[in-house]
Amino acid sequence: MNPTPSPVSAPARPRPRQQHATVRTDPMRAAPVAGGLPRPRRPYGAVPPPAGGRLDLSGPQGARLRAAVAAVHRICPEFQPVQVMRRGGRSVILLGTVGRSPAVAKCLLDHSPAQAERFRHEIAVYRAFVRNRPPVRVPRLIAADPDRCTLVAERAPGRPAALQRHPLDPPAPADLGAVLGAIGRLNAWQPPAGVFEAPLDYGRRIARYHELGLLTDRDTDDLGKLLRGLARGGRGQFCHGDALLTNVLLSPAGPVLVDWEHAGWYLPGYDLATLWSVLGDSPAARRRISQSAQSSGRDARDAFLVNLMLVLTREIRACETAVQHTMRDPGPAAACADRAGRMSTGEEQRLLLRRLHEDCAMARRAVRAAVGTR
Repeated sequence: MNPTPSPVSAPARPRPRQQHATVRTDPMRAAPVAGGLPRPRRPYGAVPPPAGGRLDLSGPQGARLRAAVAAVHRICPEFQPVQVMRRGGRSVILLGTVGRSPAVAKCLLDHSPAQAERFRHEIAVYRAFVRNRPPVRVPRLIAADPDRCTLVAERAPGRPAALQRHPLDPPAPADLGAVLGAIGRLNAWQPPAGVFEAPLDYGRRIARYHELGLLTDRDTDDLGKLLRGLARGGRGQFCHGDALLTNVLLSPAGPVLVDWEHAGWYLPGYDLATLWSVLGDSPAARRRISQSAQSSGRDARDAFLVNLMLVLTREIRACETAVQHTMRDPGPAAACADRAGRMSTGEEQRLLLRRLHEDCAMARRAVRAAVGTR
């Protein structure tokens, strides 16, 4: 292959003594780029631990839970809810049992067309796995109702590879190796044609981000050139579609991948780009991911870069939304730093947004260098 010239030219700056320095890694090279950006713990993308105690179905909030439990019982009367694992504005996840086996029930609360379609896609993926077993461990589907957007699956054993979307601490090398191994096996899988869909329309997504002002005219032109060069690649690569460490459970029997609502055919390297985008505090992990992404030649490198630009742009958009929400309603946590010197919630989000913009600028330079080799 013809390696992409490194877009990084700025010399490394010395690490501050009193601050935690973030080391950035070129998405297509192993060369680190130092930046003295302090990285405290941040709320965006954090996954709370499962709540303890019994399931409280009283009060106004309990009404939505009662409706969710009723929807689960329509398709799986044997499900006995125990506690709420996660509850947001869009869905609720309940922990419980079916007979003597631990189980998880997921119910959609936001029945907007986009959310309902995504939920039905996840059910379709789980059902397809019944006859087309992937080369990685996945939870077994017990029952599902696409109309009411409810599903029940076995509760897979294991600990999450990370508790935050953007983990502060780098993953252990053995954990990262296990995750990359599972993703690699999944990406190399060739299920029968027509079983799974392509959830992402690249041209439409690029045009949408351009209309929103998230991509420049030059970005759109460069990404279009790379896409045209990759058009002969066929149906692409089967990907999880949301390959975050929070969606991987590490067990003695091997990694278990959960949350398949974005699974399908993508350009090669989408899962690696997703994982790279959230490991800003793990330069060694990023180097390892980049080396894996470009190991198959120029087309694999270019596909990874296209995916990386779109994934980073999506993360920027989500983080900007979180920052704007915090500015409208900062609350007491964002009023000032606490006694331990940790930064406020709003400041944490702004620091993450700054890092994402720096990563996107780096990926942009790599894209422009790659276009020059076409």
